[in-house]
Amino acid sequence: MSQQVDIDIRVPNQTKYLGMIGKIGESLAHTLANYEGDREELAYHLNLVLTEALANAICHANACDPCKEVKVSISASNKELTIRVFDHGQGFDIQKLAQAKVRATDEGGRGVQIIFKLMDQVKYLKSGAGHVLEMTKHLH
Repeated sequence: MSQQVDIDIRVPNQTKYLGMIGKIGESLAHTLANYEGDREELAYHLNLVLTEALANAICHANACDPCKEVKVSISASNKELTIRVFDHGQGFDIQKLAQAKVRATDEGGRGVQIIFKLMDQVKYLKSGAGHVLEMTKHLH
């Protein structure tokens, strides 16, 4: 039996919501129908990519502006899970950042590389007045 889950969340542009959003990803991993992989590992990965993506949207794209908000959309089917994080930023070259050499002394850049490592497909696209980070994980 096919089961589709769609979750849409809007949170103020504040980092205090990172843990809550990460826990939603963990909970989803534990409830996916027909997923036969390691649920604990999937839960950890979803928490990590959600918090990294949300932190980037809040702190970089939205410049920590408390007047802005971040929208997170999660869709899961039997075959794949897609997370979209919408921001109000100017955008950046995600492929360039994903391939950049990051040194231990660098302040940032690891989050995008972690996302690319843990997800099967990653896109950063123009969306309305901002951008959307779209991350897909194949579940079969």
